[in-house]
Amino acid sequence: MKIMFSAGEASGDVHGASLAREIKKIAPETELFGFGGDEMKSAGVRLVKNFKEYNVMGVVEVVKNLRRILSLLDTLTETIQKEKPDLLVLIDYPDFNWRLAKRAKKFGVKILSYIPPSAWAWRKGRAKDCAKIADEFIAIFPFELPVYEQAGAKISFLGNPLVDKVKPERSSEDARKFFGVSPEDHVILLMPGSRKQEIKLLLPEMLGAAKIPANNESTKFFLPVADGVDRENLEKQISESGVKITLTNSADRYDLMSIADAAAATSGTVILEAALLNLPCVVLYKMAKLNYFIGKLLVHIDFFSLPNILMQREIQPELLQDEVTPEKISEEISKLYRGRPEREKVVEDLKAACKKLGEPGAAARVAKKILEVAEN
Repeated sequence: MKIMFSAGEASGDVHGASLAREIKKIAPETELFGFGGDEMKSAGVRLVKNFKEYNVMGVVEVVKNLRRILSLLDTLTETIQKEKPDLLVLIDYPDFNWRLAKRAKKFGVKILSYIPPSAWAWRKGRAKDCAKIADEFIAIFPFELPVYEQAGAKISFLGNPLVDKVKPERSSEDARKFFGVSPEDHVILLMPGSRKQEIKLLLPEMLGAAKIPANNESTKFFLPVADGVDRENLEKQISESGVKITLTNSADRYDLMSIADAAAATSGTVILEAALLNLPCVVLYKMAKLNYFIGKLLVHIDFFSLPNILMQREIQPELLQDEVTPEKISEEISKLYRGRPEREKVVEDLKAACKKLGEPGAAARVAKKILEVAEN
């Protein structure tokens, strides 16, 4: 049996790797290939192309790179024609993946959408369009189901795979020794994301916030470097800022999150990872001005960070666009130091939000569903 994956960014790469491992456990003979990253490759997926070569976001950036993206689309289409997969699994990355899905449908390939487009947030009509193309949908959040069910899609929520994945490997004591911090130190994380545009727009503001004198002199700043990020560029920006920031490997981020007081982080999967480790975040989102203008016209949601969406109220602070300033980031971070009553309230709310993510074992359940769809 042949199953093709398409995942165009770091979070999708992680999800795809988890699914690949579970599929191999159930059906070791299954051939897995497609578009992804190093995580999927290490899990046994044969990469046709690596997403690192095409990692762009926003309308302006996509237009600039349109020729390369269309070339990638052609390459993957040719792969579908040549390999004839039993199933194409789309993992998030909607603008690209659904163009690929339309092409695959013409060749009679069955399609499963894992982490479908956020029709609940904007362009609800997409749910009907997608329902005409994909044979199955699997959501990772319960709030995604209603709009797709109303569109006639066959969709299910089988839990969120991060519930299993997000666990520290070291004890708190060992983690503190590993990162060189004492129990008296306050640990603040800066997590500007993995995309070039996110780092460009958010890292300077985060570094500016780290410059502002903290309430406690024992504050130490760490920045986990996401896979595919130019480490030398980060070091250069940090050096020019004059702030002492310790860069760490992404592989150690759960240990680091488990001992941190709080984080300033770009909105995305990392916010949910932090929530599962009871780490409060000041959630940031900033785009190029044109992208933001277009987004305001299209997106109508009350919150943009996942824990807040799950609880349908602001349980931890969000700063959007012009609100993302060093002063505001510092102000919100200062409320989340260990021992502050505000922090304890946020942690309790994060625990409640995570309960809505379902029981452990989601990746295994999704892998089983993928194999069933591919076989039937």
